[in-house]
Amino acid sequence: MLTITKEFHFSASHVLDRLPNWHPCARLHGHNYVVVLELSARREHLTDAGFVRDYRELDAFKKWVDDTLDHRHLNEAMGAVSPSAENLAAWIFDLWTERFPELTAVRVSETPKTWAEYRPDP
Repeated sequence: MLTITKEFHFSASHVLDRLPNWHPCARLHGHNYVVVLELSARREHLTDAGFVRDYRELDAFKKWVDDTLDHRHLNEAMGAVSPSAENLAAWIFDLWTERFPELTAVRVSETPKTWAEYRPDP
């Protein structure tokens, strides 16, 4: 199995409204997010150029991030889904797996020391 990753950045706010009032994340706050897409393929499924997928094709995801998430309020962008890092990773995966069938995982970071990852069951 061959795997590629690409990192994307955006800034956004959110409120985790299912937390107790005393919790700092229950208040409006923001993060500088990092999202990493992971795509994988077997050798025999590489493109003619030898790619899992051409990185340039991921420009569509970057445009979507810029248009949908960057400098937005994630509670509004994600609808009824609670905008935790875990839910954000799963939400992105669900939205993009049809466009990128090689997508195997989405990782989301809210801070340099914290990561959430969504990787569906095999």
